[in-house]
Amino acid sequence: MKDNSITMAKAKTVAIVAHDNKKQDLLAWAKFNREALAGHRLITTGTTGALLRTELDLQVELLQSGLLGVDQQLGAKISEGEIDVLIFFWDPLEPQPHDQDLESLIGIALVWNIPIACNRASADFLISSSLMPQAYQRLVPDYEGHSNRLLRLDVA
Repeated sequence: MKDNSITMAKAKTVAIVAHDNKKQDLLAWAKFNREALAGHRLITTGTTGALLRTELDLQVELLQSGLLGVDQQLGAKISEGEIDVLIFFWDPLEPQPHDQDLESLIGIALVWNIPIACNRASADFLISSSLMPQAYQRLVPDYEGHSNRLLRLDVA
């Protein structure tokens, strides 16, 4: 399968999500990285976004809250090329009622080759990368050719 190149602009669109038990950790991380975050477009869940707006005075686009379909909203935005980076402070020790949705979200981020950070250390490395504040050519497999091949197999 050949790859296509997608240009990520200097100002990235960053999706930010945190499980309830990780919201304070995310808030502390965001305070530490406020200046870097302010240079990007931020998309967040309802509760997380309210925290970022109130505590850090950051401009954020709010989506639904977790159980109301945010995983599907984010997955759709990723597959439509609207999100460049996913920062998801995941709580692996607390079962979530929508675990399958969360796994699907991570899966779709992998399919579209977007950078993912699932804890504070990986988020620190990602936000401080020299690639973050510059345009970047992200390679994505040519799924159109792949889906056409699958359609031919279904017909046969």
